[in-house]
Amino acid sequence: MNTDLPRGFRAGTAAAGFKAPGRTDVGLIVSDRTAAMAALFTTNAFKAAPVQVSQEILAQYGTARAVLANSGQANACTGSEGLANCRETQRLVAEAVGLEPHEIVPLSTGVIGAQLKMDLWRAAIPELARSLGSDDAEAFTRAFMTTDAFPKFVTRQVHLSGGLVRLAGMAKGAGMICPNMATMLSVVLTDAAVSREAWQGMFARSVEKTFNRVSVDGDTSTNDTVLGLANGASGVSAASEQDARLLEDALAEVLGRLAYMLVKDGEGATKVMHISVCGAASDADAEQVARTVAHSQLVKTAIYGQDANWGRIVAAVGRSGVPIDPQAVRLTLCGIERFRDGQPVNDDMEEQLAELLKGKDIEVGIELGDGPGVYAVHASDLSHDYVSLNADYRS
Repeated sequence: MNTDLPRGFRAGTAAAGFKAPGRTDVGLIVSDRTAAMAALFTTNAFKAAPVQVSQEILAQYGTARAVLANSGQANACTGSEGLANCRETQRLVAEAVGLEPHEIVPLSTGVIGAQLKMDLWRAAIPELARSLGSDDAEAFTRAFMTTDAFPKFVTRQVHLSGGLVRLAGMAKGAGMICPNMATMLSVVLTDAAVSREAWQGMFARSVEKTFNRVSVDGDTSTNDTVLGLANGASGVSAASEQDARLLEDALAEVLGRLAYMLVKDGEGATKVMHISVCGAASDADAEQVARTVAHSQLVKTAIYGQDANWGRIVAAVGRSGVPIDPQAVRLTLCGIERFRDGQPVNDDMEEQLAELLKGKDIEVGIELGDGPGVYAVHASDLSHDYVSLNADYRS
């Protein structure tokens, strides 16, 4: 896969020792020019210091030149000291690379409640500044990984009327994923020229169709952020309606691929459930049913165990809080219909279904027979390893 950043962006990384000696844990991306900024943030009431600072940058300026991301320290629930430390990291990096502090958007991930190790920050920033120059998206992505099993990055090219533009998306996240505006940390860059307002609108719509439709464990982090910078370095504008649509489609494709990777890499995950609901009275009702099934621990563990226990899915539909007519509900699992007219069907296909459940991608289709509402969500299964990873997270 091509891991090059779009034109006008440079990346660098450093090993600060925030969590493990010798491992890159801080990354910096700098744009050669001011970029339009778009972002969405966690809805958790306990917003981490970098989230608060990033929100200020978006509201006051709407533009940025750099992204500063670290793992090993979330800087969440750290009060006024945490905010001051976050601003100090901006100041130190700005001084090292010739930017203004407000041009640097901070992102952090790690254990909640610990203050930043400022001595390590000060020691690492010279190395970080010296390393700038790479256009490798994967290297930056590795710098903000935590329990991720693999780096998540996607690159795309799209032909607009004025020429070719590039996009690169990077994300980290394997647990605490049930976003309500974003998901863990994600950065998307493009060298297209687009207005701040149009870019923010594209982000909001694309996140709603992608990151807002995944679930690993039902938790929403204090640090969730999805950030986009459009620096126009290609000289190609997405000002026309057609070009804006093409760019938004490419953005949604990038975010959709990243969202799938997040679920696939859910802590201890072995499978991805693709849950689609149709025939609801409204899209909102379809979403409520889909999310109830996606969050069900009994459904998740059954899928992990390759157990064709479709009754758990039906039970989750029935307790979703949406008015349900049991006689109208139809359920298909891996393309095989298993429930219709209030009773099981195709019992003779149990062995075939068990074989299909050995796959990595599991299709769950739910029809409610009550209207035009539809919704789809991707969810991981729940394995022994999820418990082990999270029980030992701080060890």
